[in-house]
Amino acid sequence: MALFIDTFVNRIDKKGRVSVPATFRAALATSNSLGQNFSGIAALPAFRYDALQCAGLDWLQTLVDQMGKVDLFSDIHDDLSTTLFSDTKQLAFDGEGRIVLPEMLLDHAKLKDEAAFVGRGEIFEIWHPKTFAEHRAEARRRALEKGMTLRNAGGGNASGNNGGNSSGGGAQ
Repeated sequence: MALFIDTFVNRIDKKGRVSVPATFRAALATSNSLGQNFSGIAALPAFRYDALQCAGLDWLQTLVDQMGKVDLFSDIHDDLSTTLFSDTKQLAFDGEGRIVLPEMLLDHAKLKDEAAFVGRGEIFEIWHPKTFAEHRAEARRRALEKGMTLRNAGGGNASGNNGGNSSGGGAQ
């Protein structure tokens, strides 16, 4: 699975083409565990905000695998599979590492001239830069307010509780 970190802002040209950051393309190239000969990304509208969620086809396969745990003929399966896969687009890289964002994806994320590529670990997202700046500020405020931390490699909570600071290596 690829690892996507950092944030990059790139221009969108009049044809809807935008360059995917080189580090993201490199991560995608090394993560194709499905053996498919596809050089590009899978992109779908985010559920919770005006952004696009993107990754390689291997990540998309994990979603398919998770859908296999839901009763095939249930309303939940129908709703999730329709929502996840009917609007997902395979976007191939051109010779310069660009993708063409279809109009429906541009509209969903309210993109016009610039796109912020935001690393989110195993996926990345594409946001309008101003919208992402606001989202990031709000997410940081909530994380600080709630004292969110990650467990350190030793398995204990880095801060010893759910909220304090620590020099023990947890994410703060």
